[in-house]
Amino acid sequence: MYPKAYVDYLVHFHGSRDYFECHEVLEEYWKSQPHREKVWVGLIQLAVGLYHHRRGNFNGAAKMLASARQILGKEKAAVQKLGLDPSTLLKQISERLNDVQQRKAYTSLNLPITDHQLLQHCRQICQEKNLTWGKGSDPDNALLIHKHKLRDRSDVIREREWQKKHKAKQRKT
Repeated sequence: MYPKAYVDYLVHFHGSRDYFECHEVLEEYWKSQPHREKVWVGLIQLAVGLYHHRRGNFNGAAKMLASARQILGKEKAAVQKLGLDPSTLLKQISERLNDVQQRKAYTSLNLPITDHQLLQHCRQICQEKNLTWGKGSDPDNALLIHKHKLRDRSDVIREREWQKKHKAKQRKT
């Protein structure tokens, strides 16, 4: 019923608290779709906002959370179709944005999932992966906090170099 990438997003969001991975799986899915629905962008930005908040990047967190709130506020029907309570979600984002603006410390957030079958399915996946659904983020896990700096980016660097050379070649012709 739901895209696998969305279920993976929820598992990362509530199980491992790996917001960077939430961003990665949902962005890849969003980019693969012929009709790029804005609801996915809002959920991606929510995860990125929480990633920034956990890292103490309050400006980045505020920007992403404000954008997520704006997009998801316009996409309430789509949010509801994803088994989430849109009113509660928007309230949570507003409260988190307020916390960020006041430079309060990060705390983990649980999305308001209303589809009990989806919730059970995600909890089962977490159990299979030895993750605890809803457990707070580990503040000492450097990989979670600084994943964008610590991950292997060799494929991204190669792709950028290829694009750079390709563009230079096209300009010459």
